[in-house]
Amino acid sequence: MSGAEPVEPRPVGIDELLERVRADYRRIEAQEAYDATQAGEALLVDIRYAALRERDGVIPGALVIERNELEWRLDPQGSHKTPEATGHDLRVVVICNEGYASSLAAASLHQLGLHRATDLVGGFQAWKAAGLPVTP
Repeated sequence: MSGAEPVEPRPVGIDELLERVRADYRRIEAQEAYDATQAGEALLVDIRYAALRERDGVIPGALVIERNELEWRLDPQGSHKTPEATGHDLRVVVICNEGYASSLAAASLHQLGLHRATDLVGGFQAWKAAGLPVTP
């Protein structure tokens, strides 16, 4: 036994954590996300909870998976995967309300091997502000 005490990692705040996870991938803007889905190159995944979807509407064609089910539904190897979870090369664009929770969700998808996962800068509110399609 060496007698050395293990060094506890320094706690990080949420702002630093977001900065760290966002450094590992390129986030996209609303218009780019729209264009990618129109071209069939990306899957939009709305992780907002029901009350926000009811209040603000939904993005036509987006797959709704609430945050607490995301990894189970998008893991291509999982027993509870959605049919859209076709493989680890799937380009997923995660959308939350304002673009914060989606960054953490995209990082989690990266840990599952979904290396093309990203999130929408500004979230649903940015999509709506850009005048992109929303269904009440």
